[in-house]
Amino acid sequence: MNPEKDFSPLTPSIVRALNDKLYEKRKVAALEIEKLVREFVAQNSTAQIKHVILILSQEFALSQHPHSRKGGLIGLAACSIALGKDSGLYLKELIEPVLTCFNDADSRLRYYACEALYNIVKVARGSVLPHFNVLFDGLSKLAADPDPNVKSGSELLDRLLKDIVTESNKFDLISFIPLLRERIYSNNQYARQFIISWILVLESVPDINLLDYLPEILDGLFQILGDNSKEIRKMCEVALGEFLKEIKKNPSSVKFAEMANILVIHCQASDDLIQLTAMCWMREFIQLAGRVMLPYSSGILTAVLPCLSYDDRKKRILAVANVCNQSLMKLVIPEDDEVADEGKPGLASLPTDTDQEESLSKQEGVSGGESGVERVPSFFVPPFACSAERLQVTLNLDGIVQVLDCHLHDAGAGMMTRIAVLKWLYHLYIKTPRKMFRHTDSLFPILLKTLSDESDEVSADFTVPQTVGGPDYSAKGSMECSPTTPTMNSYFYKFMINLLKRFSSERKLLETRGAFIIRQLCLLLNAENIFHSMADILLREEDLKFASTMVHTLNTILLTSSELFQLRNQLKDLKTPESRNLFCCLYRSWCHNPVTTVSLCFLTQNYKHAYDLIQKFGDLEVTVDFLIEVDKLVQLIECPIFTYLRLQLLDVKSNPFLIRALYGLLMLLPQSSAFQLLSHRLQCVPNPELMQAAAAA
Repeated sequence: MNPEKDFSPLTPSIVRALNDKLYEKRKVAALEIEKLVREFVAQNSTAQIKHVILILSQEFALSQHPHSRKGGLIGLAACSIALGKDSGLYLKELIEPVLTCFNDADSRLRYYACEALYNIVKVARGSVLPHFNVLFDGLSKLAADPDPNVKSGSELLDRLLKDIVTESNKFDLISFIPLLRERIYSNNQYARQFIISWILVLESVPDINLLDYLPEILDGLFQILGDNSKEIRKMCEVALGEFLKEIKKNPSSVKFAEMANILVIHCQASDDLIQLTAMCWMREFIQLAGRVMLPYSSGILTAVLPCLSYDDRKKRILAVANVCNQSLMKLVIPEDDEVADEGKPGLASLPTDTDQEESLSKQEGVSGGESGVERVPSFFVPPFACSAERLQVTLNLDGIVQVLDCHLHDAGAGMMTRIAVLKWLYHLYIKTPRKMFRHTDSLFPILLKTLSDESDEVSADFTVPQTVGGPDYSAKGSMECSPTTPTMNSYFYKFMINLLKRFSSERKLLETRGAFIIRQLCLLLNAENIFHSMADILLREEDLKFASTMVHTLNTILLTSSELFQLRNQLKDLKTPESRNLFCCLYRSWCHNPVTTVSLCFLTQNYKHAYDLIQKFGDLEVTVDFLIEVDKLVQLIECPIFTYLRLQLLDVKSNPFLIRALYGLLMLLPQSSAFQLLSHRLQCVPNPELMQAAAAA
């Protein structure tokens, strides 16, 4: 510093003391400055006061010499103390040089800067609030200072500033939010702790409505929630918990839509705490905002569906994800099937509690892994304000179907995830059949592929649109192989063709799961239509061996499945034109397999024709497989399904061809257990002469 330079009104002794390396001498100089400034205040000499502050700032606090900077800092603090309540008029000049020293390389100087600013703020109190952003910015940097003394000093200043903000009603939240949004992404633990502490303070002040600006900081809060420090994670949990309580109290003022995509991202986090917290928020959003969340359904499903396959290690996440999935499903209602070109607007964004199918109401237990954080996919809807308005929302069906389709194609998707996808498709076909109709072509191939799934549960939940009903075979032209009009009936027929093609190409699937799949279809759809269409398709099958195997499978299902009790009764009597039409259709295809044809004749009580067919068996090549099928037929005759047939053996006179047919089967069999079984049965047939004598008596 130039000793010849004029620093008046500061005396040379004050200047020397301010430049001294000893703190005590600098303190004496500060007392002299305080006394001098008090005199200027008494004289109302504003110009002199500004001049003193300018000298202390430019020549000392911003000097290249470290001791001079220390002197300048204590001098500025002395000025503030002397000014008292009038210090608010000079705060900009007092604060700026002190904040500059926050960046000094010397830790002692940074500490003195904290001390000086503490004294300035303590005197000014509420007058510092217009400068809050620069103070907060400086403090956020010192919070991460490596020197413990500096950190301790900054904490004292921080507590003072918090007290001032808490007791004031003039805090400018709007101008502060951009700075908070920027600082919240700091990776330093101490800076994060500083940020969270301020959020908790602001949230606790009744006059400050931080909830309005939650979309600005929510993403940063979830980032901090993943911090390595348990203390910081706990603080962040508390802050998020307070926000969620406020959301539940005042849902009408919450900008749900602006935060939906943020939650979607963090619901896919690899950190369990982040994922669980985000999922809990998502659950509350869906339940509180209702149909406001519908445009974000595709993103929500992207996040939720993988969680449904978590195991017990993540059972809390699993439980919340299940609720999210079920709640979101309830938001899709029949009115969503209204197409835009009909001029019908979407439904208002009110929570809707609609009934859902019984099969969809069960909670699923799950197992699986976790997914990493992903950016928002392109099909996500951009945020929009929607808090207190009754908005018109539209179901983004294409996006939902895209997500469901992706999960079905994902070979790594867990069993419960795949089941949930199928339940979703079923629900969408029930609630929005017209809109789902255009997705049928793209969905059918992958849905058929799910039939090959190793899990019985997945196959059992195989989704066939109920609107894709069976064809009306009583109508004229119903036996055409491929309907030409793109109706639901044509899709049913197309589905049956593709299903048989899959069975043909995957014989193991037919052997291991074919019966199970067909039985499930009979539960979902009309069993008569299924057998009618399959018989019609098999009639044109070029692979005769496959046709024979398929007919045998269908025949076994027809004769043994409890689900087909009504269909068997219908065929047993052949009283209606429909039943006779069905028999004729089945018979033509059943001819691919001689033994199944005989069993069909037994079922329909066409005993004479069965006898005639057995007579023809002598012209066939009798193979081991053929004899095995005859053996199985004998076993079936002893089952409860053919109780009526066995009782008819009592009436020998009326059923001669039944007895002859059974004897014919007996003659075909070698001396085996089946031969013995049928032989014993026929030995029980009464003598017709004895029966006549008993009748006469």
